[in-house]
Amino acid sequence: MPPASRHSESHGQRGVLVGSRGREVLRRARSVPEGFVTTYGDLSPEAPRFAGMVLSECSDPSVPWHRIVRADGSLAKGERQRRLLEAEGVPFRGQRVDMRVAWADVASLADR
Repeated sequence: MPPASRHSESHGQRGVLVGSRGREVLRRARSVPEGFVTTYGDLSPEAPRFAGMVLSECSDPSVPWHRIVRADGSLAKGERQRRLLEAEGVPFRGQRVDMRVAWADVASLADR
């Protein structure tokens, strides 16, 4: 039986616990504008891997998963992600997003 704290939480379509932390990750991800990126750590500073798990389990097309990259600008989803970002005009330096130009501060964007 799951812990009592999970009874009041909502679950994603694939059964992953989402809850308030997961909803915050998704809210922040949705705030990243076209042509910009943010990092897993920006979505969930205390647990970047949690942010990755939430995004991997999310099937909501309103969540721009491709705009979330690793802290060093490298891509977790390879060429597919790169094609989507390039189509939005995100600049690259070699194999990584040029974070100096393309990084969006989701902490301030999500509060709008």
